[in-house]
Amino acid sequence: MRRVGLLWQFYPPLLTILVVSLLLVTGFSGRSMRTFMEDHTADNLEAFSRALIPEMQYRVQARDLAGVQEICNRVGLESGYRLTIIQRDGTVLGDTEEDPALMENHADRPEVIDALAGHVGHSRRYSSTLGHQRLYVAVPGQLRAQRGTPAFVIRASVSLGDLRGIMGQLYGEIALVAVALLVLAGMLAFILARRFSNSLRQLQAGAEAFSAGRLEGHIRVDDSLEINAVASAMNHMADQLAERIGTAENQRNEMESVLASMNEGVLAVDRSELIIRLNSTAAGMFGRKVEYALGRSIQEICRHPEITRLTQEVLGDGSSRQCEIQLGGRNGRVLQIHASSLVNREGRRLGALLVFSDITELRRLETMRRDFVANVSHELKTPVTSIKGFTETLLDDPRPGPDEQDRFLEIINKQTNRLENIISDLLSLSRLEEENRTGNLELVDLSISQMLDRVIRDLESRNPEAAGRLEIRCAEGLRAPINAPLLEQAVGNLVGNALKYSPEGTPVTITCEKEEGFVAIHVTDRGPGIQAEHLPRIFERFYRVDKARSRRMGGTGLGLAIVKHITQIHGGQASVQSTPGRGSTFTLTLPVEVRE
Repeated sequence: MRRVGLLWQFYPPLLTILVVSLLLVTGFSGRSMRTFMEDHTADNLEAFSRALIPEMQYRVQARDLAGVQEICNRVGLESGYRLTIIQRDGTVLGDTEEDPALMENHADRPEVIDALAGHVGHSRRYSSTLGHQRLYVAVPGQLRAQRGTPAFVIRASVSLGDLRGIMGQLYGEIALVAVALLVLAGMLAFILARRFSNSLRQLQAGAEAFSAGRLEGHIRVDDSLEINAVASAMNHMADQLAERIGTAENQRNEMESVLASMNEGVLAVDRSELIIRLNSTAAGMFGRKVEYALGRSIQEICRHPEITRLTQEVLGDGSSRQCEIQLGGRNGRVLQIHASSLVNREGRRLGALLVFSDITELRRLETMRRDFVANVSHELKTPVTSIKGFTETLLDDPRPGPDEQDRFLEIINKQTNRLENIISDLLSLSRLEEENRTGNLELVDLSISQMLDRVIRDLESRNPEAAGRLEIRCAEGLRAPINAPLLEQAVGNLVGNALKYSPEGTPVTITCEKEEGFVAIHVTDRGPGIQAEHLPRIFERFYRVDKARSRRMGGTGLGLAIVKHITQIHGGQASVQSTPGRGSTFTLTLPVEVRE
C-alpha cells in the first residue's frame, strides 16, 4: 500500500470537514433566515391588516363596496401588498389585483377558514389567479355592533418570489462569506498541518540521528507545548542513553583492557558451542585472530578433542572442570584449562567459560628441577662412591703395599677435589641467582682489555703451555660497566674450555667489538665443534655433549651454566655458534650502560 505524508493524511479530511461544515452552516442559516423573513413578513401583513380593520368596519357595515375597493387599490399601491376583503360567506368584497365580481368564493381558503374561526390565518400556496407562490395572512374583522363572530376577513398577501429574490441575494452573500472563510480556514489548516508535519519530521530526524548513535545533538522544535514536551523527552532520553552507552563503553573498554592484559587466555562459548568472546592471548594460543574466531565453533578454532569434550561436559551439567593438554606435539605448549558454566545475573546458563593458563615454562622448570636433582645426585654419587669404596678397601686391608696405598689415596684425593668443585660451583650458581633476583650486584665502568689481560695472565700462570695458543684482539678504549671478578670467572671458563677441548697447538682467539649499545666478547676455538641438537641446551646445568670425555677431563658440568648466569646479572646474554669439525664461538654480550 502506497504511504503518504502526514500533511496529506490530515489536510484533505480537514478540508472536507471545513467544506461540509460551511455548507451545513450556510444551509441551516439560510433556512433559518428564510423562516425568519417569512415570519417577519407574516407579522407585517398581520399588523397591516389589523390597522385596516377600523376603516373597513365602517365601509363593510355600510355596504360601501366602492369605498372598500378604493381602499384596496390605494393601500395596495402604497404598500405593495395584495389586499382582499372577504365577507363571512366567502364572497370577495374587494381586491387589489382582480375584479371582485369575477373572483370565486374564498370560503374554502385555509387562512380564511382560520380567520372566520376567530384566529389569524396563515397560508403559503400557489395562487392560480396570479400564477405564483404567495404568503397569505387573514385577520378576522367584526362590525361595530357585533361582538364574537367575525363579519368579514381582511387578507393581505405578498409574493414569495420577491422574498426568494431577497433570500437569493442573501444566500449569495452568505456563500461569498463562506467561500472566503473556507479559503482562509483552508490556508490556515494547511499552514498548521504543514507546521505540525515539519515538527514531526524534525522529531523523526532527531530519532533517526539518535538511532544512528549521534546522541550529542538535541532536537529543537518551536511548536506547541505537546510537541516541545515530546522533543524534551527525546532529548532527555538521548542524554540518558549517551550516558549509559558511555558507561557501557567504559566498562567494555575496561573489560577488554583487563582481558587483553591477562596472561591467561579467556574464551567464552554459547550453548551452541559458538565462540562469543575471547581475548588476544587465547587467540594467539591457537594461532588465530580475534575477529576470525568470533562466531565460529570451538572445534574449528581449538582443534583439540580434549577441549571439545571439556566444553560439552560443562554445557551438559553446568559443573566446573579442569585438565591439562599439550599443543603441537611432545615439545609443544602445555596448557592448563579451567572450564566453568557461564551464567547471567538471573542465574540462567548462557554457555561455558574456559580459562587457559600457559604452564609450559612451569613444566619445563619442573623437568629441569627433576633433571637437576637427578644430575646432582648422580654427580655427587660418583665421587662419594669412589671415595667410600677406596676408603673401605684401605680399612679392610690396613697394610697394602706402598704403591697401592698411594694410588688409593690419590684417587680419594682426586674424587674429593671433584666433589669440592661441584659443591663450590653449586654454591656459586646459588649466589649468582640470588644476586640476579635482588639486583644488588655492584658494577664498575672498567676497561675490557685490562680485564682480559688479567684472565690471560691467570690462565698462563696455571697452564704455561697455553701461553702460545691465546690471541687477544681488543681495542684499548673499549669499556663497559662490569663486576670484574665475576666476568673474569666467566671468560676464564670459556677460555679454559676452549683450551681443554681443542687440539694441542691450535689457537684460541679472544675478540672484543662494540655493537649498538653493547660490547661483545667472542671466544673462538678450532675444536671438534658441537652438534646442532645440543646447542639449545648447552648452557643447562650438568648438560654434557660428551659425558665420558667431560668427566675424564675433570669437568663438573656447571661451568657454562655459571657463564650464563654471570652474563645475565650483567644485563647481557650468552650464546654459541658452532660447526662440527670446525670449532665453536662462544659470545658474551654486555650492555655499555648500567641498568636502572
